[in-house]
Amino acid sequence: MPYAAACALLLTLPVLPVLPAAADAGWSAAPAGQGRPSFYAEGVPGALLRDTLAVTNSGTRPLTVRLHATGLPIALAGTALRVPARTRAEVPFTLRVPPEAAPGDRPATIVVRAADGRETTVRLLLRIGGPRLAALTVEHVSLRAGRITYELVNRGTTVLVPRLAVRADGVLGTVLDRAPRTLPVRLPPGGRVKLDEPWPDRPALDAVTVRLTVTASGGARATGTASARFVPWRTAAGTTAGALLLAVTPVAVRRRRRRTTAEARRTEVEPT
Repeated sequence: MPYAAACALLLTLPVLPVLPAAADAGWSAAPAGQGRPSFYAEGVPGALLRDTLAVTNSGTRPLTVRLHATGLPIALAGTALRVPARTRAEVPFTLRVPPEAAPGDRPATIVVRAADGRETTVRLLLRIGGPRLAALTVEHVSLRAGRITYELVNRGTTVLVPRLAVRADGVLGTVLDRAPRTLPVRLPPGGRVKLDEPWPDRPALDAVTVRLTVTASGGARATGTASARFVPWRTAAGTTAGALLLAVTPVAVRRRRRRTTAEARRTEVEPT
């Protein structure tokens, strides 16, 4: 029988003899087979994986449930299921590993919900094969309003927990030196996050270069830099006014001298 037809068929198997209604034990969901509390699968990007979910009705009344999956592209043979009393129904499903998926572990769940609102969740762990690469970049570093802003981008195939060190050097030496510390960030492959670093006591008058050094397990390392000039507004205004005054003063002196000389000459030729 083709697999597509098999997926459309829900197998129902008797599991327990009929007991009095007082012994109603409810229902449960788990991977088909024995001894598996959850699903585990391995595959490379693009692979198609298959497994089966079992829903067991241990009660004395028919059970109606709805099913859906989260976290990964899981295709269930059915999303609504009616299970007779004392019966186990098996629901095949397929999982296609995303073609662009990076190597590593990816979690997912299959949720089974009864008509009365009760639900149970069956976990699935997918391990994606392929080369593992740890790489990242530090981008768009800037200094503004007492903060250093920047972006981290995971350029590799593994989840990264970055560590950050900050250093700033001015004209006369180092003005900021923060030891490496772990950031509260888990960056998935391809992930990008915007962060900022407070710097409330930055210099009032200096030209500085800030360097951010980020590392992560697996040998990932990257740096980002930015430069800025800090000049107090009052000082800048006073400096500008002073420079302008120094430039204008010689001109004014020369004009005053020429005016005085002209007046003296006119005085000499006037009749007494």
